[in-house]
Amino acid sequence: MLWIVALVLFVAAVLAGGFFWDRLRDRFELRRSLDSVLFRVALPRVFPQEEEQRKKPEKEQIAVMEQFYAAFSRLSDRGMRALLLGPPHIALELALPSVGEEIAFYVAAPRFFADETEKAIHGIYEAAHVERIRDYNIFHPYGVAAGASVTLRRHFALPIKTYQTLETDPLRTLTTALSKLAVEGEGAAIQLLVRPAPQGRRFAGLRIARQMQKSGHSFERARREVSGAWQFFGAMRPEMRSRDRQRMMPSHDPNRPWYAEQQQPLTPLVQEVVRGVESKASKLLFEVNIRVLAAAPVPVQAEEILNHLKVAFHQFDAPELNGPKIVTHRSRALKRLAYQYAFRIFDPGRAITLSTEELTTLYHLPNVSLETPKVRFLKARPASPPPNLPKEGILLGQNTYRGIVNEARISPDDRRRHLYVVGQTGTGKTTLLRELIRQDIVAGRGVAVIDPHGDLAESVLTLVPEERAEDVIYFDPADMERPMGLNMLEWRTEEQKDFAVQEMVRIFEKLFPPEIIGPMFEHNMRNAMLTLMADPDDPGTIVEIPRIFTDEVFARRYVARVTDPLVRSFWEQEMAKTTEFHKSEMLGYLISKVGRFVENAMMRNIIGQAHSSFDLRRVMDEGRIFIANLSKGRVGEVNASLLGLILVGKMQMAALARADVLEADRRDFHLYIDEFQNFTTESIATILSEARKYRLNLTIAHQFIAQLADPIREAVFGNVGSLVSFRVGPKDAEFLAKQFAPVFTEQDLVNIENFHAYVKLMIRGIAERPFNIEISPPTQGRSEGFAALRDLSRMRFGRARTEVEQEILDRSQLGAAGFSEQGFTPGERNA
Repeated sequence: MLWIVALVLFVAAVLAGGFFWDRLRDRFELRRSLDSVLFRVALPRVFPQEEEQRKKPEKEQIAVMEQFYAAFSRLSDRGMRALLLGPPHIALELALPSVGEEIAFYVAAPRFFADETEKAIHGIYEAAHVERIRDYNIFHPYGVAAGASVTLRRHFALPIKTYQTLETDPLRTLTTALSKLAVEGEGAAIQLLVRPAPQGRRFAGLRIARQMQKSGHSFERARREVSGAWQFFGAMRPEMRSRDRQRMMPSHDPNRPWYAEQQQPLTPLVQEVVRGVESKASKLLFEVNIRVLAAAPVPVQAEEILNHLKVAFHQFDAPELNGPKIVTHRSRALKRLAYQYAFRIFDPGRAITLSTEELTTLYHLPNVSLETPKVRFLKARPASPPPNLPKEGILLGQNTYRGIVNEARISPDDRRRHLYVVGQTGTGKTTLLRELIRQDIVAGRGVAVIDPHGDLAESVLTLVPEERAEDVIYFDPADMERPMGLNMLEWRTEEQKDFAVQEMVRIFEKLFPPEIIGPMFEHNMRNAMLTLMADPDDPGTIVEIPRIFTDEVFARRYVARVTDPLVRSFWEQEMAKTTEFHKSEMLGYLISKVGRFVENAMMRNIIGQAHSSFDLRRVMDEGRIFIANLSKGRVGEVNASLLGLILVGKMQMAALARADVLEADRRDFHLYIDEFQNFTTESIATILSEARKYRLNLTIAHQFIAQLADPIREAVFGNVGSLVSFRVGPKDAEFLAKQFAPVFTEQDLVNIENFHAYVKLMIRGIAERPFNIEISPPTQGRSEGFAALRDLSRMRFGRARTEVEQEILDRSQLGAAGFSEQGFTPGERNA
């Protein structure tokens, strides 16, 4: 009776122990699963040496993946987890999430082995982009799943068909099956869990092959003949006795096969099997779980997706050797399969043994020739930044390369060599400019912004902190109730006067087609402006240029102040001898260019004021904030261009005027020009080359290089120190590739993602190797501060519309104000 009780207690203890053991194992499995890192791996579509890559045999390109698996042959764990679970494993997944349209390659590794995993990938695929990500999801929230596991139909020592014997890349068939999924609602994944196999399994295969050589028997019979105690201790234990190992290993003579002493003649079929077994046993072996999951809104769709994937595995079947055996799971078995897939739990009961060659066949990264749609390639390659990146200065963005994050900054001294930004609309240019401007404003630096769209200007105004409200000048030409004056004909020195005249001629040459701007227009315009600028204390304006040719009294009033004999000769001799017909013809020629601005009330009230509402020299010296909202939609394209050109010209005049201050005392001032091709003449070469010593630092941006005239393009790329390129078109990429070679190619420049850019920085006066950045997301502004700052600026710097119009009217009445028609001396002034 006691023995029955003892037996019951023993059985109960065994059951309880087994239950406890299973629970403990499940707990450690889950903990190991959660303590892992998931990588998404992508290769560039085109390698730097594209032609060389394409010339390589396809099998050679695939074979490099075997080196990756070899790196994991020593992967091991310690402590209770190793005892309960065996060696740790890595997960290799080829998947298309339920929301998305790209087939991606994933690698999951234990956290303690994550860095080594990343290094192993980069060691083989130098151009690979490896990013740590959150887990993806192939399952539809309200859908169903279908799944299967893949094992081998014969003994593990027999190999499946590998890429060495397949005619095409096996990845094509697998990815083609995935590419048929819908963009949203359908998902699928192929998962391989891989861990090192006991070393004895290699020798088990070698022993079977040797037995087949000696006996000439079939694989199955030879396997039975070598089975027994040696099979148990040799195949299932990690180590063998040294004498057995020596006996089973191939001959040391490289010219003599180890099976040369065969005793029986072999049939061709047996020879083929022996070669296959020996080939597999000569490589590193791994235990592998293979799972195939599909998800869709309805069962029929899920089953159809799964069937397509199952068919794709048939390509690995070698009839005389081995092949996949696919088991479809239902009900509870399917739930367990999905659970193990989701948590990447290794199931020893369904493990198969594969060599590195077989693993590479099932899972390798795509090569250049793979043309399956939807496969996720790296659109644009990353690159490491130069090691001497500045630690201080304005922040452009962040470079993330192989898990290391670096801030990309430009030092104050290198900013004096200017910054050029190019990229298609919507790629992130404006976001970058906005963030750079914000940093300058917060740091208390002087800033000017010229924006032809208006959005950037309005956005920048919301970024101004309260303590800098008094520094803001917000120039909005569309504000017709309180217009601000802008007069290009103001000057202080003779050099400024000459520059202003020359720049105004260039401005009109830019605004109008060259065929209608000739030498006579330039000659007449130059003399008219020099006449109106005769008195620096009371300069004329562009509005008055037509009038000086039509109102004789008005003209004589200004001519009387002229001291330049050539200008006086123009009026007293050349114009005096011109017939009325030719005067009328010339006037029509002038009015057709200048009259459009004079006749526009908005423009007339701005450029018709004798004195500008703001002194840009003071703005620069005092570090103020000047924002010009030249929205083409509100101002008009030609009007916006004229005002922007005048502003840039006056900025250059103000910068050059700093020659009266020691260079060390000149305060840095930062000028941002969006769509700068609209606001620059050929004199930009002077700005870019000379402005550095006057501490006028330019950041210029636009969309594509074809917008630039040849002289301006040459001036920009010949003088700008640092370049930032967002995504551009093919023609621009062809041009810019020379700037970013050899690190980046045309394909990189065409394909880089939004809010990512390539940068070529000048560091300490030396152009460094290019690298990539991701720009910072936009900082939230104070929307409530926009109206307050705008109103404060317009009240301080604008003038009432009625006052301005009255002043212009008074000036326009000079010819009818009772002035004597006698000659005037050069020193006379307006009352």
